[in-house]
Amino acid sequence: MSRGRLRVYLGAAPGVGKTYAMLGEGRRARERGRDVVVGLVETHGRPRTAALLEGLEIIPRRTVVHRGATFTELDVDAVIARRPKVALIDELAHTNVPGSKNVKRWQDVDEILDAGIDVVSTVNIQHLESVNDVVQEITGVPQRETVPDEVVRRADQIELVDMSPEALRRRMAHGNVYAPEKVSAAMSNYFRVGNLTALRELALLWVAGKVDDQLDRYRADHGIATTWETRERVVVALTGGPEGDTLVRRAARIAARTKGADLLAVHVTSADGLAGADPASLARQRTLVEDMGGSYHQVVGDDVPRALLDFARGVNATQLVLGASRRGRFAQIFSRGVGVETTARSGSIDVHMITHEEAKQGRRRPARTRAALTRTRRASGWALSVAGMPLLTAALAPFRDMLSLPSEILFFLCLTVGVALVGGMWPAITAAVGGSLLLNWFFTAPVGEFTIAAPENLFALVVFVLVAAAVSTIVDIAARRTREAARAGADAELLSTMAGHVLRGEAAVSSLLERMRETFGLTSVTLLERRPEAARAPDQHSDPDAWRIVATSGGAPATCPGRSDTDVVIDEELVLAARGEPLEAADRTVLEAFAAETAVALRQERLQQEAELARPLAEADRMRTALLAAVSHDLRTPLASAKAAVESLGSTEVAWSEQDRSELLATAKESLDKLDRLVANLLDMSRLQAGVLGVSAQPLALEEIVPRAIDDLGPLRDRVEGDVSVELPDVLADPALLERVLVNLMSNAVRFSPPGQTVLVTASGHGDHVEIRVMDRGPGIPPEAHDRVFQPFQRLGDRDNHSGVGLGLALSRGLAEAMGGTLVPDETPGGGLTMILTLPVAAPGR
Repeated sequence: MSRGRLRVYLGAAPGVGKTYAMLGEGRRARERGRDVVVGLVETHGRPRTAALLEGLEIIPRRTVVHRGATFTELDVDAVIARRPKVALIDELAHTNVPGSKNVKRWQDVDEILDAGIDVVSTVNIQHLESVNDVVQEITGVPQRETVPDEVVRRADQIELVDMSPEALRRRMAHGNVYAPEKVSAAMSNYFRVGNLTALRELALLWVAGKVDDQLDRYRADHGIATTWETRERVVVALTGGPEGDTLVRRAARIAARTKGADLLAVHVTSADGLAGADPASLARQRTLVEDMGGSYHQVVGDDVPRALLDFARGVNATQLVLGASRRGRFAQIFSRGVGVETTARSGSIDVHMITHEEAKQGRRRPARTRAALTRTRRASGWALSVAGMPLLTAALAPFRDMLSLPSEILFFLCLTVGVALVGGMWPAITAAVGGSLLLNWFFTAPVGEFTIAAPENLFALVVFVLVAAAVSTIVDIAARRTREAARAGADAELLSTMAGHVLRGEAAVSSLLERMRETFGLTSVTLLERRPEAARAPDQHSDPDAWRIVATSGGAPATCPGRSDTDVVIDEELVLAARGEPLEAADRTVLEAFAAETAVALRQERLQQEAELARPLAEADRMRTALLAAVSHDLRTPLASAKAAVESLGSTEVAWSEQDRSELLATAKESLDKLDRLVANLLDMSRLQAGVLGVSAQPLALEEIVPRAIDDLGPLRDRVEGDVSVELPDVLADPALLERVLVNLMSNAVRFSPPGQTVLVTASGHGDHVEIRVMDRGPGIPPEAHDRVFQPFQRLGDRDNHSGVGLGLALSRGLAEAMGGTLVPDETPGGGLTMILTLPVAAPGR
């Protein structure tokens, strides 16, 4: 069964028309004869959106009861059982109610796609994980519901539903997005022109990145090597030399001339040319590149200009920045150098040759033997062997009567050694054999015949051939050993770079796969995992249904090991499948090291996920342990006080006055009230931990709730001042729980405020939520303790053991989150602590 296709409508903000576009696509698909159902759609009370639902089959939602409240969610099993061709499912980033089959709606969608059903869904840019913090910084509103970018990037089609900020605000003003009474608050907070412009730019840039990925995949699939200048990408080549900082800064300035241009730095680890770089210098230059917003890459290649251009074309670069050669003029006579060769082969890529202080100063590292005999050197050796011997013979022939045979042999031996140094063993052996024949014919008596009259001349010629063969063999072995050493050094440098990624926490599976693809010049690299339900059979190697893609990088992925050009078996469950040119044995060894590290990174990610799931259990166990330690004293103290007061009142040995009896009764009542509050807090905390606390959410007016909470403070009410506007929208909350949270926060603020200072309670609207602030002028809390203050059984700064078990703030946060809100601390300007309670705005009509 083939997997379904995912289509996502992406918007910059609520109200741009994502759901409307999704329903329109559903109706068009139905008109084309496809079987379309509505899995779940949220109309948000918008009539025009609701009108598009008419005539479409709607799958009934599943009812979930959580903490006494009833919710509806997508019925995944019903959609799969219905087996339509297309399912419309709104709000991809939605978090399901606890107790649902999956935690997130995108996981529901993934399950439906696995069943072979196409899905059309929607998501806003603020819900993407990678930009979540950026959106919060822009709008000031934290987004609790997010979806991993990779989930959306895997979609077969992404469409941006774009709308200018002015047009969206006009829609809001006409009442097409929110109810009229909510429009003013929304437009003055979240939907300001600046916010919408920034969100729109984020959405456009994110979609542009996705389009780049699709373009790279298309070019790879169709074998297109030429550069398409769809976007400026500047690649700077680094050797690790002292000129690197200058090149990076110049490349960054070139990239900055075009808005949205990318900066990429690449280092080629090679047998010659750019090999032998200082790791410390490369690490410093890498940091500089990343500080300037660029990315660092490393590839292996014997031909440095070709490796640079292959990388540049692979990333669709438009400009390449190189440093002027550091070699002297004499060295440039024999080789044009990397810069000149790269420029000659660059084609449509613009090459910038940047001068610097190190240009033509010569290389300052020790000279080293070339790592291998290149094709050019071998060709030169054969040419010197074939043409050099006849030329030397012609040059020595006029002096035949003046020179002895040993002298002539020495001349030929020098030329043979030169051929060996240039071209290696076989050209030199050919030169030795050819030279011996020429010596025999032209310089050994009798001349003009292949016969030797004197035995000593025969001995001299045999020694000449043996010495020439020995020298050429030694030169060839040395060249091979140098090549192997250079290759080992390149592999070690590559593995060192990979280890650095791990130490810097960059060992994510997708990052390692991307490094592998770039390093070996592969088309795609895919990590495959055997499906648990797949039976182990000999033909599984080529069965796509037996494997699941864990992560991939590059073009079209290999869906099973049998459809790859190179596969590395990591263990019984994991296989690394690569597409591209087959790798040499030495490259495969390094690839296996990469594969092993990728498996380790995958296991680490999964262990972290398991640890996240186990953390609530550990927290509950810690809470129970702390509860046993704290309750032993905090329950005993009010019980002892109440018991002593009651026993004193019941004593017949002492005649109590009316005033004494009143004081004892007051003491008993105060102690029992403390005990009642303590037991109530403990019970509510246990209900929160067990997930059985009943929440009856309903629209509430804060101008009514806040005064009631202040009255509940009793004698402390005079130290609290409320400032809540009647124009604020209603919040969605449980009235009893909200009042209790406010009482806890205000009583805590009063307790820590200096005498004579009042606690201020304010509220303000921010788009789809309202913030209630309880501000005091007390000593405050250090920023590093902001999270710790919400832990149960914590009393920061309290040492008297008479303040309860420290459940107040922990319980308040738990109750706030149970109502769909948040509770976070902040500093009060001028000193003190501000507790910010955030609650969702009640939807119109509730």
